Amino acid sequence: MSMIEEYATGMYMKVEGKTHRNDLKIIDGRVKNNWWRRDGHRLDSKDIEDVLSANPDTLVIGTGYAGNMQVPEVTRSVLSDHGIRTIAQNTRDAVETFNQMKNEGEDVAGAFHLTC
Repeated sequence: MSMIEEYATGMYMKVEGKTHRNDLKIIDGRVKNNWWRRDGHRLDSKDIEDVLSANPDTLVIGTGYAGNMQVPEVTRSVLSDHGIRTIAQNTRDAVETFNQMKNEGEDVAGAFHLTC
């Protein structure tokens, strides 16, 4: 089910008993660790091609503990064009949203920036 068990602000995220210290995505119940973006703190549609291929109903984006990662309108438009709803929040709130949606059985993917 890939529920997020813990997020230590800016330090790590624990998913299914495994601690991850780098940004990650959760797609189709699988963790993709060591997620890097082409432009660091700006989410480009090329950074989430695997999400677009999986085509979940919703993508929850954790923008960092202070919300410093930007989700440009063009990226939101690409997601919308694929029928994917976008929720972008600071990572602590995004973790809660992601887990709640998973608990409710929704088809949700997550992309989480752990720091800043």
